[in-house]
Amino acid sequence: MTLMKKPLALLLTLTLTLALLASASAETAVLYQSDFSADTDGWYPRSLGAAAIELTGEGALKITGRAGDWHSPGRDFELTAGETYQLKVDVRQGDRPEARFILSVAHSKNGVESYENLAFANAKQGEWTTLEGVYVAGDFDRNVFYVETYSAGTLDYEIRDFVLIGEKPEYETETIPALKDVYAGRFDFGTAVTFNEALSKDRMAFYGSQFNIFTPGNELKPDSVLDVLASQQLARDDETAVAVKLNAAAPLLSWAQLNGVKVHGHVLVWHNQTPEAFFHESYSFAKPLVSREVMLGRLENYIRAVMELTEEKYPGVIVSWDVVNEAIDDSTGKLRDSRWLQIIGEDYLARAFEYARKWAPEGTLLFYNDYNSALEPKLTGIMSLLESLMAEGNIDGYGFQMHHDVAFPSDAQISAGLKRVAATGLLLRVSELDVTIPDTSEATLQKQADKYGAIMRMLLEYPNQLISVQTWGVQDNLSWRASQYPLLFDAQAQPKPAFWAVVEAGQ
Repeated sequence: MTLMKKPLALLLTLTLTLALLASASAETAVLYQSDFSADTDGWYPRSLGAAAIELTGEGALKITGRAGDWHSPGRDFELTAGETYQLKVDVRQGDRPEARFILSVAHSKNGVESYENLAFANAKQGEWTTLEGVYVAGDFDRNVFYVETYSAGTLDYEIRDFVLIGEKPEYETETIPALKDVYAGRFDFGTAVTFNEALSKDRMAFYGSQFNIFTPGNELKPDSVLDVLASQQLARDDETAVAVKLNAAAPLLSWAQLNGVKVHGHVLVWHNQTPEAFFHESYSFAKPLVSREVMLGRLENYIRAVMELTEEKYPGVIVSWDVVNEAIDDSTGKLRDSRWLQIIGEDYLARAFEYARKWAPEGTLLFYNDYNSALEPKLTGIMSLLESLMAEGNIDGYGFQMHHDVAFPSDAQISAGLKRVAATGLLLRVSELDVTIPDTSEATLQKQADKYGAIMRMLLEYPNQLISVQTWGVQDNLSWRASQYPLLFDAQAQPKPAFWAVVEAGQ
């Protein structure tokens, strides 16, 4: 039921809704709310036919007859691409001591359906449990929100008080300092942007006012770029052939091209978010792994295809690449056991950089990127890898991810890691900066600001090597670590103390 059908008195009784509204800016509004007091209001059972829904008479909707976790109560919603939505729903089950629930969205474009998980919660037997999530709408023809289970496919359960809030932050594009200007002449200041974020004209205008280099969050990773079906067709004649596509990265790359903004490419070679089919004969899971020779051919052809297609469609936009990401194991400092290592061997990194140098447009900078650079034995393993890559002369620099917590690693550890890597003479970039905190009390926000400020001051000690600093996201609520408030702007896109600490460090 829409908000207009609900009396104001009823709305005022919904405590969580009020809490959400109180924390939101003036540009938020309750778009939908249902208490299931009269009818199912468009909700239906998502299943193969066995599941059914019914009203309980207590303002709740119950689903029964489920035969799989995805069998769930769902409802279609009209959403605007690029806009942000807050969601909340209560769930209750009475059959198990505890069950895992997921608030998800099924979205479709031209008949092709895909899915995202937005929130998770464990519901104890007989207790109402709240799931809350944030969704930035993509460019889809259809959006269905639903509540499913994890490893509890036959469980009956109820939902109540589903609330959808539209959120349009009041972006500050002129009244606060621009980080790109604060550090102008020293290094670029940027951030990561997802596909859905890039669809919003207002959001991108705000991002563009602050930053002058961007990284696609997921959209240039192999699982977004490798076209497995087209590659299967090509493999009939040549097992080393590779097909690629840029659909997911197109909104950001197009925006950057139109606005004359740099993009850093992330990432060509990674053990994660790479289709398993890439490593099998005929690109088929059912067939054996390919030989070293075939995998080397695929590696070069993939890198070549990515470089050629990005330069053809977006010439000059991508100025640098993470060639390889996270190849060092945390606990041993040795190469991580991955398909790349298993099939090609230890020289897969050297070959990746060789091919990237061969096919990258002239002037493109090539980086190795990793996390936990301040910790041992990881740091020693990174140093050994960098030295071996430098010997072949195809690497330009190192990317520090810097996914830190306000209390760990220590400033001394971060400083020591920076100093050790900088001693190689390589270019330096901070690729994925964020700093988590446990709450948003004034004291804790100040500690976060102090940490950000300390990191920036350390980085400024390397003026001849540091070329960019990029946070991994802009707003806390859109971060992959949203529950720990890690970024420079809050959920309403307002600058936090951490933002002002970064500004102060650069003045």
